[in-house]
Amino acid sequence: MVITRTPFRISFFGGGTDYPVWYMNNGNGGMTISTTINRYCYITARHLPPFFDHKYRIRYTRREERSAIENIEHPSVRECMKYLDFRDHLEMVHTSDLPAMAGLGSSSAFTVGFLNSLHGLRGKTVRPRDLALQAIHVEQNLIGENVGSQDQVATAVGGLNRIVFRPSGIKISSLSLSPRTLKTLEGRLLLYFTGFQRFASEIAAEQIKNTPDKTQELNAMMHLAKRAEADLLAGSIGNMGALLDEGWQIKKTLSSKITDNRIDAIYARARSAGAVGGKLLGAGGGGFFLLYAPEQKHAKIRAALSDLIHVPFHFENTGSKIIYQNI
Repeated sequence: MVITRTPFRISFFGGGTDYPVWYMNNGNGGMTISTTINRYCYITARHLPPFFDHKYRIRYTRREERSAIENIEHPSVRECMKYLDFRDHLEMVHTSDLPAMAGLGSSSAFTVGFLNSLHGLRGKTVRPRDLALQAIHVEQNLIGENVGSQDQVATAVGGLNRIVFRPSGIKISSLSLSPRTLKTLEGRLLLYFTGFQRFASEIAAEQIKNTPDKTQELNAMMHLAKRAEADLLAGSIGNMGALLDEGWQIKKTLSSKITDNRIDAIYARARSAGAVGGKLLGAGGGGFFLLYAPEQKHAKIRAALSDLIHVPFHFENTGSKIIYQNI
């Protein structure tokens, strides 16, 4: 048996520039800044004993019992197994700290964690970077989802990173901040679940279609990421809220599906209560909203958003990890 734990991620800046349609065709490439948090996707995998009339037992929000990989309906499970040619009997159970389809990179965390567990059942250890590249290939090329490339890297590697995307490859650089800066940044962030879940691939499809006409906006998103990186490395986070707000205003223009009146109303309430900036995480359309505010404003913001679920969190640095292995 193998149990993997893979963190969810928060993307601060540069979202949209990690889509291949952008960075494979843009001379400046793409760049994101993101961090993983201490909320996780867990995959438990073991060799299923050969006493059943099925070979594969897959449990997530549904339960599948199949005799052939090709008949597995869960796209990531099916394609990961086919990609690694994993034909052994298998039982897989997925559990999670937070809901899926909510903008925290949960789909990629699942794919990364499941690949990690399959390698673990074979007694293999895979480098985080290679795990990320495998997950990108599975999601973009085998499943054919409309997804970028930052979530797979973030959840596989872990930590606060600058990730640069170019046709020549992906470069990952850890942002080494002082403990004081990290603690201050973490203390000023609030994470709220809007209650609206969505299919990111469907929302991203329109954004990808619009990409050739959004060069100015996406270059502006990259510029914000570079400004934020410079401030963070200098230990100056006073402008983070304003930069997040500027990025959110740009992000809303990339697709008509990113926001709506309900989401705008949530942000307006938060701003009236003292939030300096924020953004809807992931592709948009719902899920989790990240807010930045001085700590003395948090109580007022929590009161203003008392109808939503507040999710406390801390930054984490481990990435996808095998936390139990007995094979």
